Amino acid sequence: MKRLFNIYINTFRGLSKEVWWLALITLINRAGTMVIPFLSLYLKESLNFSMSDVGWIMSAFGLGSVAGSWLGGRLTDKIGYYKVMVYSLLLTGALFIGLQFLNTFESICAGIFFVMLVADSFRPAMFVALNAYSKPENKVRSLTLIRLAINLGFSAGPAIGGIIIVGLGYGGLFWVDGITCILASIVLLNVLHPKKAKELDVVKNEHPVSAYSDMSFLIFLVAMMLFGIVFLQYFSTITIYYKDVHTLTELQIGLLLGLNGFLIFIFEMPLIKWLENTRYTKLGLMFFGAFLTGLSLLVLNLTSWSGVLIIGMLLMTIGEMIAFPFSNAFAVERARKGNQGEYMALYSISFSIAHIFGHNMGLQMSNQLGFENTWYIISAIAAICAIILLGLNRKLKVLKNLNANAS
Repeated sequence: MKRLFNIYINTFRGLSKEVWWLALITLINRAGTMVIPFLSLYLKESLNFSMSDVGWIMSAFGLGSVAGSWLGGRLTDKIGYYKVMVYSLLLTGALFIGLQFLNTFESICAGIFFVMLVADSFRPAMFVALNAYSKPENKVRSLTLIRLAINLGFSAGPAIGGIIIVGLGYGGLFWVDGITCILASIVLLNVLHPKKAKELDVVKNEHPVSAYSDMSFLIFLVAMMLFGIVFLQYFSTITIYYKDVHTLTELQIGLLLGLNGFLIFIFEMPLIKWLENTRYTKLGLMFFGAFLTGLSLLVLNLTSWSGVLIIGMLLMTIGEMIAFPFSNAFAVERARKGNQGEYMALYSISFSIAHIFGHNMGLQMSNQLGFENTWYIISAIAAICAIILLGLNRKLKVLKNLNANAS
């Protein structure tokens, strides 16, 4: 047991102090995002919106995310990642607190849009900061540590969120989310100030390559958008499925979603450390992650037994643990030859576009076609994503061999 513990601890060695601070800030911030998994339930149960209305509101969520990711990338290249992160966290906190006071369809659409516009400007800046504060050989593990913080926050967040809903109602979620964002900005100002932080891998290109001309990267982004559509069902459609089909309470839903974050916290870093030493490419591993995530929804149609929800969550968790760290690392690697903010903004936008279509698609299909047909269709999308990743992996292998032969 002691040997296993030492192996686990060793997977964290060598990461810079700044990366650890970034992870702590992310943990504080994400612990408060308990609103997001419950947003569709809040809109349906508390504000009595129809499934169709909830779908369109979630599309406004996605549009704000697209705009915020693009804006964050532009601002990061213009004014630097630090200022973008600070202002994003502060303003997001204030906007989340205000969001609870909106109750009409139009005002909530506008409110959700502006919250996500500000909130998701943080993501490109954070990726560029992580790239700067991490040694080249530690990129994947640094990204995994940040994901660990995100998922530990998500693990605690939904579980705490379910308790808050029972005790204080949905309004309490908005206050906690807003306050934690503001706390994260205060920690950032105090521990990660540019004068205190040491950049370890700053990339400056005199003639940067435009991300828009990198065809392989654009194909990769299409695959990530499709993966995002599949994955995001766990943040909107699935919670309603848990409640309506399997009659789970908000607390049970929170605990089930929390299981995902807990498992990632325990197993992701050792898994990534092991996978890094295998012969598989980043894209090859992403293919496997996409396959498992699609399978996690497909198995829900096999039985009405509620235990299948745990099996589905386990499959999705393993798929997520593999797909996200290596997709992050692939994007950071490609970004080194261009404007990093632009590359990482497009990477974030691929998931933001998934927010536009993924939530709405899942909710509208489940309303019109039923959950069973929805899971079949979403699983087919996961299969298309996996095929694209497999094809891109083969293409890049051929290009690599041609370049090796030419030199």
